[in-house]
Amino acid sequence: MTEANSIQMKDTTANPAPLGLLAFGMTTVLLNLHNIGLYELNSMVLAMGIFYGGLAQVIAGAMEWKKNNTFGTTAFTSYGMFWLTLVGLIVLPKIVAIGAPDQNAMAAYLVCWGVFTGVMFVGTLRLNRALQFVFLSLTLLFFLLAYGEVGGVGAGFKHFTGYEGLVCGLSAMYAGLAQVLNELAHRTLLPLGPVHVS
Repeated sequence: MTEANSIQMKDTTANPAPLGLLAFGMTTVLLNLHNIGLYELNSMVLAMGIFYGGLAQVIAGAMEWKKNNTFGTTAFTSYGMFWLTLVGLIVLPKIVAIGAPDQNAMAAYLVCWGVFTGVMFVGTLRLNRALQFVFLSLTLLFFLLAYGEVGGVGAGFKHFTGYEGLVCGLSAMYAGLAQVLNELAHRTLLPLGPVHVS
């Protein structure tokens, strides 16, 4: 009886996580600058939602699938589709004869994303502190946005939510840029925090 030969191949493909984190983070920052009242919702935000927050994250998710990373595939593909659906919710009522979602519908949409993100946050407890912060702050952001839809809140609460969204987006940008710079330097320039070891 002969033993089957096994060949192990080294993965030399690039790390797609920085692309996904930066696509999410930059788009989140720009949307929340609108939420705090810096500018009106405009084509810049929607274009970022389609092409960078949306398509770039879906591409990052496909790349994570290639690297056998279920968490990365699920996260980046899902949040890429979040941005595409959010743009769809804004644009579709303007171009086809379909009603825009009311406040209850938007709250339900945001709560579903909040629940999903909360469960994904549990998954980050096995990852680094930077990702834990991104997912925890994003969970809070979704629930704040949902409450803002149905809670009869004023502009102050919406601006507060926008600032929390800025923190979330900037933390994702930090996590993405840290991975790029640390890889290039072959050492830790920007710390990501310890990784859980089971």
